[in-house]
Amino acid sequence: MNTLALQLNGLQNKSVLLAHSGGVDSCVLAYVLLQKGMDFSVAHCNFQLRGEASNEDAEFVKTWCAQQEIPFYIKTFDTSSYKERFKKSTQEAARELRYEWFQQLMELQGIDVLVTAHHLNDQLETFLINATRGTGISGLLGIPQTQNVIRPLANSSKKEILNYAALHNIPWREDASNQTDVYLRNKIRHQVVTPLEELKPQALENFKDTLSHLAEAEEFMSHQLDQLKAKIFNDQQGVFAIEVQQLKEQHPLNFCLHHWFAPFGFEAKEVQKLLHASSGKQLVSSSHRLIRDREQLLLTPVSEEKFVELTVDLEKPNQKLPLDLEWNIVEAPIQQQWEAQEAFLNKDLLKNPLTLRKYKKGDYFCPTGMKGNKLLSKFFKDEKYSLIEKEKQWLFCSQDQIVWVVGRRCDRRFIATAQTQNKLLMRTKK
Repeated sequence: MNTLALQLNGLQNKSVLLAHSGGVDSCVLAYVLLQKGMDFSVAHCNFQLRGEASNEDAEFVKTWCAQQEIPFYIKTFDTSSYKERFKKSTQEAARELRYEWFQQLMELQGIDVLVTAHHLNDQLETFLINATRGTGISGLLGIPQTQNVIRPLANSSKKEILNYAALHNIPWREDASNQTDVYLRNKIRHQVVTPLEELKPQALENFKDTLSHLAEAEEFMSHQLDQLKAKIFNDQQGVFAIEVQQLKEQHPLNFCLHHWFAPFGFEAKEVQKLLHASSGKQLVSSSHRLIRDREQLLLTPVSEEKFVELTVDLEKPNQKLPLDLEWNIVEAPIQQQWEAQEAFLNKDLLKNPLTLRKYKKGDYFCPTGMKGNKLLSKFFKDEKYSLIEKEKQWLFCSQDQIVWVVGRRCDRRFIATAQTQNKLLMRTKK
């Protein structure tokens, strides 16, 4: 067979990085890219796992690139140390190391797309491995492909690749470890896939159809789930508010929760527990928080708040502050009705240090329009603050006293009166 089921659409006008091991698959793909006049460079990983053979692989790829005048990049990894440090299998360690380097290299060199030589047999092996791990449909789709990571040989079998290499006299390096059963993937290849192909010669072609059907099913379900998510996830200025009862009504619940919350780093079973938890309970992933707040869940990115408390100098109006705040001395009449985002204050009553900070337990103030004082926590409750709103609320303070719950309510002890000499007007955007 002298043709391959190549998927090169959309690559002609992009710069490409080829992950090249020196094996037959990547050698064939390199030959095809060269023949088609593609703009590509080569990246080779030396994982130092096979002694001198690893170095010979690197030299083989380097020499081919020099002969063809192809830009060549190489990285040598201490894979064994990485494996031990992070408690990974050898193949997991190698995969993490290479893809991290590929990403860095693409950003540094301004390369658009990474292409790898994974083929149909690799897809079947991945399908079988993932199937034994209890994966969902997405895990059964084989090796994932994205907008920036393309597998042009994904529909070509290993047999077709070998035939193509023989027909075009393409040299390659044979990895001796591929013939052993040290790794799970090799065991699957030798003990399952090869006997299956012998038993049923059309197995790979039929599997290609299976992948296509699974991909269509995944696309349909994802579309439906995304439409439903758009109705349930209420975007409130970067925070998603989700009614707990609406989530509970979805069936199958675990399936829906996985699709919606796994991208944010949450397991469906943990989200399900949160649906029955008390207000204030939360889950935290590396990128997001999911908080139970009364009868809803709040989904918000993990905050990287730089300021816990910072000093405000009223003599420096152009300070860099975490909120849009301005102030000036005015002669406005006392009778004016001030908005919540404005604070009309007696400047002479403000004592340094003047600070902006967030809420802490035990805070209280004397709200305008009320007698006595009030715990800030009670004020938040009465004003129906969400947990996120509480965390975002800034307080303008004079020493240890709250002057203004910024944008919401002033402390009456600090407001200007008809007798006030220095009237200070502070404003913030809504």
